[in-house]
Amino acid sequence: MQRLVKRALCALLGVACLALSASCETNNPEQQIETVRIGVATYRSDDTFITALCDDLERVSKQMESETGKKIILNIADGKNSQSNQNDQVDNFISRSYDVICVNMVDRTVAAVIIDKAKRADIPVVFFNREPVEEDIRMWDRAYYVGTDAKESGIMQGQIILNALKKDAGIDKNGDGKLQYVMLEGEQAHQDSLIRTEYSVKTITAGGVQMEKLANDTANWQRSLGTAKMTSWLDQFGDEIEVVLSNNDDMALGAIDALKAQDMLENGPVVVGVDGTLAALEAIQNGEMLGSVVNDAQLQAQAMLDIACALTEGSDPQQVVEGMNGQYVRAPHRIVTKENVGQEIAYLTQSE
Repeated sequence: MQRLVKRALCALLGVACLALSASCETNNPEQQIETVRIGVATYRSDDTFITALCDDLERVSKQMESETGKKIILNIADGKNSQSNQNDQVDNFISRSYDVICVNMVDRTVAAVIIDKAKRADIPVVFFNREPVEEDIRMWDRAYYVGTDAKESGIMQGQIILNALKKDAGIDKNGDGKLQYVMLEGEQAHQDSLIRTEYSVKTITAGGVQMEKLANDTANWQRSLGTAKMTSWLDQFGDEIEVVLSNNDDMALGAIDALKAQDMLENGPVVVGVDGTLAALEAIQNGEMLGSVVNDAQLQAQAMLDIACALTEGSDPQQVVEGMNGQYVRAPHRIVTKENVGQEIAYLTQSE
């Protein structure tokens, strides 16, 4: 009987030791997988550039998982161009205690509402692509912005035209010493749209070239609306149009669609956009589009994730995120024309 009791006690001790060992392994920080949960609220999912940026977020997050051993969970929500929808999505991220919230504002003027909610929940917020007013960002030292310098993109658009004129004076088709142009604008109150519009023209005129505006209108960043606007202008002005300046590539491609439809592509106006999307790069390569300004989605996705991971580690993002200046990260633009389009396509498709 005593032997049975001893055996039972030994067995119980063995089980206890195994359980303790398993518990120690489970609680070992080196064996636990840290999870970072990031909610991403976009203004709309059918915007070509935003789609590319979200694809890069997914791709870069997988790379970072492999490099760091962290598990990065992305929940990407489509605001469908409704601020009310986006507010609800942010509320959902907050209620589910996400580690970081990234927001591509539908209406950048109401960012203060989201910052206030995030601050009360103590969840850092990273705005991207559509820049809130500076006063709102300054409301909280854990609010950040990742994007670009819109002025730089407008200047580079102007430089593309000036550089092309040096090589081909025939861009001024009627030889009157002025460039007759039309402007496709993104949104009426969008900061990047306003600034790109202003500085593209200013740069050309500062380069000694007179500009004559035939027409301008908003096409809400969309290719189909760009086609509609350009079709109307071609009906009105015909071959008087010498230059098409577009606030983004999708609208520029829409203008090219309209030129193709009227068999005016070969001898028609030169077209310049912004973003450096793959479709635009292919149009440049094919000689359909003069040039674009690369808005580097990959760099911006990397910066957003670097900020998020730094914050979850308790680190100061300024110490670890390349190119960060205070609460801002601005990815540099690059000019792309037929001369360097091959390397830009290679860069864009290297990870696909």
